[in-house]
Amino acid sequence: MIGDIVTVTVDRPLGSYHPEYKDMYYPINYGYIEGIIAPDGEEQDACILGVDEPVEKFTGKIIAVVHRADDVEEKWVVCPMDKTFSKEEIAEKIHFQEQYFQSEIIM
Repeated sequence: MIGDIVTVTVDRPLGSYHPEYKDMYYPINYGYIEGIIAPDGEEQDACILGVDEPVEKFTGKIIAVVHRADDVEEKWVVCPMDKTFSKEEIAEKIHFQEQYFQSEIIM
């Protein structure tokens, strides 16, 4: 899976707020991968890094998986083909959401 090319449909674009938790601001584009069902029964969630404007869809490579020890979900981290991020950079960019979970970044 890491290294695979996927298309993310963005339902929480950069600059938006979570539909239920109104104080959670999205500093990245966030969405799902159509047709891939995650353990929670919903389509697979994905964080998009390296895109600095809101987008509706994005095709890129999976560079990491965020595994949550205290949740059934995993998040995939996707970025442009010509970019990469370290574990530390990924952790910093997704902290807004992962601060509420015990998570590990797998690369």
